[in-house]
Amino acid sequence: MTWLITGGAGFIGAHVVRAMAADGRAVVVLDDLSTGDASRLPAGVPLVTGSTLDRPLLDRVLTEHQVTGVLHIAGKKQVGESVAQPLRYYHENVEGLRVVLTASAEAGVRSFLLSSSAAVYGMPDVEIVTEDTPCLPMSPYGETKLAGEWLVRATGRAHGLGTVSLRYFNVAGAASPELGDPGVFNLVPMVFQRLAAGLPPLVFGADYPTPDGTCVRDYIHIADVATAHVAAVRRLEADREGTELVLNIGRGEGVSVREMLDAIGRVTGLDATGEVVARRAGDPARVVASADLIAKELGWTAEYDLDAMITSAWAGWQHHHGSGGGASA
Repeated sequence: MTWLITGGAGFIGAHVVRAMAADGRAVVVLDDLSTGDASRLPAGVPLVTGSTLDRPLLDRVLTEHQVTGVLHIAGKKQVGESVAQPLRYYHENVEGLRVVLTASAEAGVRSFLLSSSAAVYGMPDVEIVTEDTPCLPMSPYGETKLAGEWLVRATGRAHGLGTVSLRYFNVAGAASPELGDPGVFNLVPMVFQRLAAGLPPLVFGADYPTPDGTCVRDYIHIADVATAHVAAVRRLEADREGTELVLNIGRGEGVSVREMLDAIGRVTGLDATGEVVARRAGDPARVVASADLIAKELGWTAEYDLDAMITSAWAGWQHHHGSGGGASA
């Protein structure tokens, strides 16, 4: 069985590719390399450079590599950018997925796994977010992920595909320094960037209804995200008929911004004391996953703790950006 992994040269995709290959699975990667890097892929994994919107290319890849399962990670993923460019996000994330699903169904693919996001929940007013928590996305990005889940589910039912959609919570860390995320879009690399410039990390609001007044999130190590994909693939291979799952990927543990800064200071030895500034619009006070269903359905639980995430993320940051000097210890 060969799995096509779209977006497999990206930060998340490359980790999934390596985990799949380490688990003995044949994979082929399709990536337009707009944010991906071919050097992230392990030796021997075929890379096809191109877009998920290119139907003839997809037909060729699916046929030539005798693909029987698709793991769709490709897509745009920046919330703020999606607000400014909604048409682009719907085109690439929803239309791109539609093209991949159409080609997959017509090629006889029988298993489909979608990379989704906790952004589908929006601002849930609950202590723990389960898969049954109402989905009320607050950005075009979140909307495209929810629409993608609907499209995958409907296609699976109509064409006999086993389907799994995995809702990532806050991904951090790196399996190895060279696989670290070079982007600066999430809390941990944003803190590293400020420290590297000799500036205090910014805390967007300290008056939330949380124990220390700062936002609380569920952080998950990228290596755990990758093994969750492998667990989902195993389930689809063993029990494809009737499989239709939507699952959170998280640790079920909340970490506040202040707790994250304390941990970053402890791991790096740098002064990570934050500077409180005004709240950002649309930031929910608390978003923490329930990880019960994925444990029940796939037998998967997270392995890495917060310090492991930060230690590996810091090693990845230093690999891509240098030592991060400039911040005082």
